[in-house]
Amino acid sequence: MFTANDPDAVRQMYLTDEGWRIRQETHERYSVPPVDFVSWTLDCVDWRGDETILDLGCGPGRWYPTLRQRLPGTTYFGIDLHPGMLTHHPANTALTVGNALQLPYADHQFDVVMANHMLYHVPDTHQAIHEIRRVLKPDGLLMATTNSVHNMPELQVLLHRAVTLLVPPGTAQFQAPLPPSDMFTLETGTRVLSRHFYAVARYDLPSSLIFPSAEPVLAYLESSRPTREPQLPGGVYWNDVMVIVREQINRLLEHFGELVISKLIGVLLATDRGGFIRDYVDCSLNSHATET
Repeated sequence: MFTANDPDAVRQMYLTDEGWRIRQETHERYSVPPVDFVSWTLDCVDWRGDETILDLGCGPGRWYPTLRQRLPGTTYFGIDLHPGMLTHHPANTALTVGNALQLPYADHQFDVVMANHMLYHVPDTHQAIHEIRRVLKPDGLLMATTNSVHNMPELQVLLHRAVTLLVPPGTAQFQAPLPPSDMFTLETGTRVLSRHFYAVARYDLPSSLIFPSAEPVLAYLESSRPTREPQLPGGVYWNDVMVIVREQINRLLEHFGELVISKLIGVLLATDRGGFIRDYVDCSLNSHATET
């Protein structure tokens, strides 16, 4: 059964950074209220300023310029499975093509591992987290951004209605193509990380996407076509789905003047004894030492 994190589909989606840029530019242009998500996320971490950081699934380096500006004393390493995603990365050193399931780094090398909007693409999330724990220092911190399962529900409704109109007669069960992020959400990710780390904190950032026309919505969907299209029921074709989605959006625009899509994204922080849990662990250890 095809899943949204199928390795071949993910590889196809990230042959270049074009689709990634379409999605990022959509959020930057149409989000209300406008928020610098990178800065917002970094503000959730209590930085010393001299950390060694691994940017896992770094892509074209969205996080790198802000890190360099705000935390110039940190040491940066970037790794991505897809070579085409590294082509425009602004860092000219410390970039590696590699797999999250077998990281090419020494044990306990990093203070912080950033896994931003990427763990849902990994076919074995638990193995990836095991590798992250291996390369983290004992008091290191994992910072993983992702979407909520309730992110962009209006978009799923549009897709579901389109597929409903197109499924062959007699089709008993079907679903609209799910986004890849449903494989590791803020909700499921909290539970998964709790199996591997002593403490997990979740920070949510709700907002909306407000579109004045259908074109940017369709471009956004098209950018994730390699992972969505194979999920369509037999006899249903992507281009037909997009025609009906366009018609639905245009009707909504005629009636409301804009299309509003709810967003819920955020960050999960996980650690054994660092970051937000450091003071608590130190206090507990000191209390235990005093008692004994």
